[in-house]
Amino acid sequence: MPSTMMKLRIALLIAASAGFLGLSFSQAQTKPEATAKIMALENKWNEAYLKADIASLDSLLVDDFIITVEDGNTYSKPGYIAHAGDKNVHVEVAEISDVKIRAHGNTAVVTGAYHEKGTSKGKPYEYRDRYTDIWMSIGGNWQLVASHFAVPFKG
Repeated sequence: MPSTMMKLRIALLIAASAGFLGLSFSQAQTKPEATAKIMALENKWNEAYLKADIASLDSLLVDDFIITVEDGNTYSKPGYIAHAGDKNVHVEVAEISDVKIRAHGNTAVVTGAYHEKGTSKGKPYEYRDRYTDIWMSIGGNWQLVASHFAVPFKG
């Protein structure tokens, strides 16, 4: 026959497990909402870049935002916004595809494919990249913290 101490331990273990499962379930219920919100923000960021919408870009990026671009250079928020507003660059196509979003609490990791085509100083260019974005909910407002673009290896 189990002792009183053993019964207490089992009861505490069951209560803790139920609490943990309840917490996990409540977080899982919010993931689809977060995923939909992040997808909308990814599209908004892409559209803002395409249209050189500086005000929208400014609102989407945290102040200490960092981006790594195809050639390995990194830019802060002011550097990226300056690039996006550069009158010598005309973006004709900016498309995302194969987007996968993983939400974890107040953070979301996005991976996908990116295609950009346009002209820079009158010369045509085209990129076909893979990208990773990190979004964070700060005070209930999702903002982009970091982004990384890489050209896939063709071997």
